[in-house]
Amino acid sequence: MARICEITGKQAIVGNKVSHSNHKTKRKFYPNLQLKKFYVPEEDAWITLKVSAAGLRTIHKKGIYAALKDASRKGIIVVE
Repeated sequence: MARICEITGKQAIVGNKVSHSNHKTKRKFYPNLQLKKFYVPEEDAWITLKVSAAGLRTIHKKGIYAALKDASRKGIIVVE
């Protein structure tokens, strides 16, 4: 299962781990993902999404239905 937020599209980015001696090795920075169930009253259904903390803030601000519509318009998820 991919570590990608289903609302914002955030995914892992690559950077450097820097030691005390300034030696650099590659590492990944993963988004803060949570599995969360949401109730969508327009469809009268519960859905489970893997969302980042920023995605939760977006859902809280816009509402779940508007956030799903925006994500499908951007091509992040496919809504049936």
